[in-house]
Parts: sequence; structure tokens; C-alpha cells
Amino acid sequence: MNTKDIRTSTDPDLAGSFAAMERAARAAQDLAIKTNTSIVVAIDGKTTELSAADLIKLRDQESPNSQH
Repeated sequence: MNTKDIRTSTDPDLAGSFAAMERAARAAQDLAIKTNTSIVVAIDGKTTELSAADLIKLRDQESPNSQH
């Protein structure tokens, strides 16, 4: 497995794909919160289900002044 950070790639499309994946993940979280559903993610290599409430808590930890 290649552990090199994709953001350091000399290919600008590949380097930019990291930001695109972050935006897609955020959009999936937004939808899960809006529809009160869960998403499945990998955390430290372990498959984990996060409920909408879990996602809201995580966002509150990221930015205490955030609005939902």
C-alpha cells in the first residue's frame, strides 16, 4: 500500500482529489444529518456506523460556534 500523501502529488488532478473527497464526505454527512440517518465510515481502519446525532456531536467538537 502506498502511504504517500496524495496532496503532494505532482499531478494537480490527483492532488486536488483530496479536497474533492473531503467535500463529498461533508455532503454525505450533511445529508445524513438532514434525513436523520447513519453513515458508515472507517475510523483507524475499523468500520463504524455514525448516527446523525454522532455527526452533530463531532461537528460541535470541530467548531463550537457552528450552526446546523
